[in-house]
Amino acid sequence: MRIIVSGGGTGGHIYPAITIINTIREKCPEAEFLYVGTQRGLEADIVPKEGLPFATVDLQGFERSITPRNILRVGKAMVAVTKAAKIVRDFRPDAVIGTGGYVCGPVLMAASFLQVPTMIQEQNVLPGITNKMLSHLVNRIAVGSEAALPAFPPDKAVYTGNPIRRAVMEARRDEGAEAFGFDPTKKTVLISGGSRGARAINRAMVGVLAKAAENPEVQMLHATGAKEYEDVMNRLKEAGLSELPAHIKVVPYLYNMPQAEALADLAVFRAGATGLSELTARGIPSILVPYPFAAENHQEFNARALEKAGAAKVILNKDLTDETLGAALGELLADDDKLKAMAEASRSLGKPQAAEEIAEMVLALAEKR
Repeated sequence: MRIIVSGGGTGGHIYPAITIINTIREKCPEAEFLYVGTQRGLEADIVPKEGLPFATVDLQGFERSITPRNILRVGKAMVAVTKAAKIVRDFRPDAVIGTGGYVCGPVLMAASFLQVPTMIQEQNVLPGITNKMLSHLVNRIAVGSEAALPAFPPDKAVYTGNPIRRAVMEARRDEGAEAFGFDPTKKTVLISGGSRGARAINRAMVGVLAKAAENPEVQMLHATGAKEYEDVMNRLKEAGLSELPAHIKVVPYLYNMPQAEALADLAVFRAGATGLSELTARGIPSILVPYPFAAENHQEFNARALEKAGAAKVILNKDLTDETLGAALGELLADDDKLKAMAEASRSLGKPQAAEEIAEMVLALAEKR
């Protein structure tokens, strides 16, 4: 069995793709894979490190107006479809999967024209333009949020949830506490703005951490992003925290995020689909600060869906300060019943078996081939 997977630009498109690949491998060890992306996206760095064969097409996303750059990109898109068709013909896949990003467009179009079974996996509440266009060509659509179903043809779309790494569900609280030198019996807040960090969250957290230093009963684990780490540490020193107390940890990056999530009683996150899927799979309540410049503001739609379900509190980027964030944290941490209710609401949204369901859908498509 041979399968092409395409997704790129951000980790939110790449890591779900890798999770799907690994899950299919468990079910079908003889399956062969080819990952198709671009040289510009994060996939060019991440995918080869996973040991996956990697092919590229040269393509850029379109601007939302008629510009000279867009005219040039139309030409590149036509060339990309031609190259994608050659990749598909040469690899001879039994199925092709797209997990998002503009690179999926030519790959799934070419596969569809060549009558190869195709599927897209849409992570967000508000589907991206590429996936909405592709929905009329592909055979199946796996959506990460039930709220996304109306955007797609009802005979093709299935609510599966978003694929998450098995390690997320297997990590234990005691392991997390040991990894970070924390007390497993104390409440722990996990703060992360994603792999690259979030400046707005980092700046607001400086004031929050300065006050949190006085309360050793609540532990704080803050991942700043590598490029933001030095600035955050300098600001903490200016705020009087030249040395962090034992109950506060500030790190550039969390390589062991599953263990951090296993320890978390409350999270402060952006609202990317992959991160939210992990939080809900673990039943972690959250304070969400949607990234305001995400395409079509899709992160706010993601965040509002959790807020509506009672699983999260939303603070918009423009309203985020150390005072607003500190007040929200203080309110939730002081109310065990509220925190418990939010955790239950979060868990009710979780789909920890999403990768299994998606893998079965892919294998069913491939067998029809």
